[in-house]
Amino acid sequence: MKTSKRRQHGFSLLEILIAFSILALSLGILLNIFSGGVHTAMIADDYTMAVQIAESLMAKTGSEIAIKDHQSSGVENEKYRWTLDIRPFIPAGDSLDPKNMAAEIFKVNVIVAWGDGEAGSDDRQVQLATLKLAGKKNVQSTLP
Repeated sequence: MKTSKRRQHGFSLLEILIAFSILALSLGILLNIFSGGVHTAMIADDYTMAVQIAESLMAKTGSEIAIKDHQSSGVENEKYRWTLDIRPFIPAGDSLDPKNMAAEIFKVNVIVAWGDGEAGSDDRQVQLATLKLAGKKNVQSTLP
């Protein structure tokens, strides 16, 4: 009795199906990771642009924008809504008398907000604040 031994060469159909399943699952996970990274980069770019707009408005305050008690707002790049709020700032403490100071202190507050464009989504925003000095027009001098 002769028995012939047949050797298999190659992969079985089951092995190929398992390999393709693992490959498909791995590619799905990798694509999800990369798309998440792109989304994060876009959000970081939006924050960078908002901070640049806020810093620009703060730099203009005192040179192009008068330092006085007021509030203004506008839109940049048809996406970023900004609000500039300038209010008098009175320092805490009894040692300073604002009437005898040679300059007034103002708090400058800038808020830049933008949305993702999706209905019902929360807006993102950046808020920067600083203090600026403005010269007084009518100062009572304490010097002789």
